Amino acid sequence: MENEIDPQLEVVTPIDNIEVIPDSVPADVEVPIAPIIDPVAPQAPRGRGGFGGGRGGRGGGQFGGRGGMRRGGDRPKSEFDQKVLEIARVSRVTKGGKRFSFRATIVIGDGKGRVGVGMAKGKDVAQSVQKAVNQAKKYLFMVPLKRGTIPYQVEAKYNSAVVILKPGRGGVKAGGPVRVVAKLAGITGLTGKLVERTNNKLNIAQATIKALKMIRPLAQRK
Repeated sequence: MENEIDPQLEVVTPIDNIEVIPDSVPADVEVPIAPIIDPVAPQAPRGRGGFGGGRGGRGGGQFGGRGGMRRGGDRPKSEFDQKVLEIARVSRVTKGGKRFSFRATIVIGDGKGRVGVGMAKGKDVAQSVQKAVNQAKKYLFMVPLKRGTIPYQVEAKYNSAVVILKPGRGGVKAGGPVRVVAKLAGITGLTGKLVERTNNKLNIAQATIKALKMIRPLAQRK
């Protein structure tokens, strides 16, 4: 029959854009050989940072990790320890309405006699704390200590707060801001008492600072 196809013939479908390399290639012509990839061999995961990056992101490469190697190293530790006494949300009434901000009261000290108190306002908590620390550094002063305590009894008044500080041993027996200021100043033994109690922590801290500033070394006192 005319429509029958010889089973020995192969049907070839024409494909375009195929470069046919002849069987006989001159010796001076280099034929590029595609790399052979073993489908069974496991491949290294490709992250955003190249092979081996994994979740390292831009760090990638040899070190991997979430952020790779940190730039600049660790920041040097400050010589002063700081303690937040109070963070309050305050508002100011203007023509356009109320403007809210944060007020931070910070006590800093090096544990060797130097201590200071600062208060500042900022648009957020972090800004107010940083400004208060900078202000406290401007008002640092040295407390004369004798065997880890103050040499004699002192009393000071600041607004509505009245504080009495007495020498002592066996720890700081005081509460609230008095204890915080004494600890950061490096005082290991002290007895503190509030004669007139108030809820304003800033006034108590300032009264404690005022009392400590009244102390003079024994040599100068004579």
